[in-house]
Amino acid sequence: MTPMRTLLLFIGLGLLGFVSATHAQQSPQPPAPPAALSFEFYRAHVEPIFLARRAGHARCYACHALGAGEGNAPAAMRLEILSPGSTTWTEEQSRKNFEAVRKKVFTGNPFSSPLLIHPLRYEAGGDQWHGGGAQFTSPNDPEWQTIAAWVQGKNVVNEDLRASVAAAAAQLPANPARGASSNNGGLKLRIIQTNMAGDNIHIIDPVTNRVVAEITGIEANHGVAAAPDGSRLYVSNEADRTVDVVDMKTLKVFKQIPLSGPPNNISISKDGRRVYQAIHGSPFGVDVIDTTTLANVKRLPLDGLQIHNTYVTPDGKYVIAASDDQSYKVAIIDQKTEEPGRVIQFTNRPRPLAFYTNPDGSTKWILAGLTELHGFVVADFATGQEIHRIRFPDLGGPVKMKTVRASVSNPNHGIGVQPDNKAVWVSDRLYNVVHAYSLPDLKYLGAATVAVDPFWMTFTPDSKFVYVANDSSASVSAVDTQSMKEVARIPVGQVPKRNITAMLP
Repeated sequence: MTPMRTLLLFIGLGLLGFVSATHAQQSPQPPAPPAALSFEFYRAHVEPIFLARRAGHARCYACHALGAGEGNAPAAMRLEILSPGSTTWTEEQSRKNFEAVRKKVFTGNPFSSPLLIHPLRYEAGGDQWHGGGAQFTSPNDPEWQTIAAWVQGKNVVNEDLRASVAAAAAQLPANPARGASSNNGGLKLRIIQTNMAGDNIHIIDPVTNRVVAEITGIEANHGVAAAPDGSRLYVSNEADRTVDVVDMKTLKVFKQIPLSGPPNNISISKDGRRVYQAIHGSPFGVDVIDTTTLANVKRLPLDGLQIHNTYVTPDGKYVIAASDDQSYKVAIIDQKTEEPGRVIQFTNRPRPLAFYTNPDGSTKWILAGLTELHGFVVADFATGQEIHRIRFPDLGGPVKMKTVRASVSNPNHGIGVQPDNKAVWVSDRLYNVVHAYSLPDLKYLGAATVAVDPFWMTFTPDSKFVYVANDSSASVSAVDTQSMKEVARIPVGQVPKRNITAMLP
């Protein structure tokens, strides 16, 4: 633990009387038994925090009840789904929530309790990684202190601190990009970054490497696709289980299209007439959206495959649907007929995919990261056979930055082929770098260091820059593909993942 992190821990502990408790632990006397957790205080003061909306964040409820993001992970805390039309839980539901929440608590010890540490920013003493992002930036946060008081059995809300924090927040300058279009006439090149644990999407100008616009109000946004003319964005909304359609002149959602199940990533046909939405939960498969009528017009069952990502091949001929289950399959769908054909079988779960093309633009290879592989594989598109398996080089010594716990099983969760078809870039979550390999000979070119937990990536059309979403760092790294250096680190929202390049107004 760094000295600064230790100091932050003790500052937080001191605010709640933890310093004296720590001193008591160092003495030979046995500690006093912790007070019982109060259901009444929990229901009145703690439980509402799980439904609270914070600017730039998805609600705790979105993941832990609705199953967005990592909310379906085996060890995740599970909250009850609100009854239709209700804004609060019934007493019976609250008691079930109480039993689920107390499993994440070590009574009397806030800084040992996952309920408090998991959503706290790492630099302030929290965990390195939380699928819902850093809901609390500091132990000074009044909601964090409310939960900590309950865990300690104090059951007192510090209203004075709550008021002072609210007053300070009111003095913050407004974000000039929020709700404002960057339209100065004509289309402009933009990087669009979703924020999985947020309620906002950031639009980056690759010339200045600054956020120039923000779309708000889409909770737990997962994937994004752009209309070819830049007039709309289509966003998978995990909280509402919809595809949200954004008017790019106003940056407002004007339509929500209901889906058959919980969504993951999204793609769009080359002509912009169809959107293909991965359905990650029951009934699984792919939903097809008609962009003229803005209706969900078709479901592709795909034999019950749990679809994580969809893609349209660079030539527009095929829709590729990659599973996230133990079938390890990728379904190949004819885009014109929207009928599934063959599948490609991998040896483990396929993570993100990329495509290397023939000179005529047809697909030659599918490149894929696989679960538990510190590297990537190459499959021949025509035969479906794995033809290359590349393992990342041993960079030597300790990892360059913090290693996120989730990266052990999925060390690569981002891959992309440059638009010029000359190199493939692959994220390495163990070393917090992105590796580059030349195409088609797959010669190792080197690595660029980025922030903690690199995920998805997208390129400028000239292949000069790659933009890497840093999942655990709330940032995007702009990397010069020639010098292989990070040239900018752009702050974005909570748990940034999917990103694309598009021409927008």
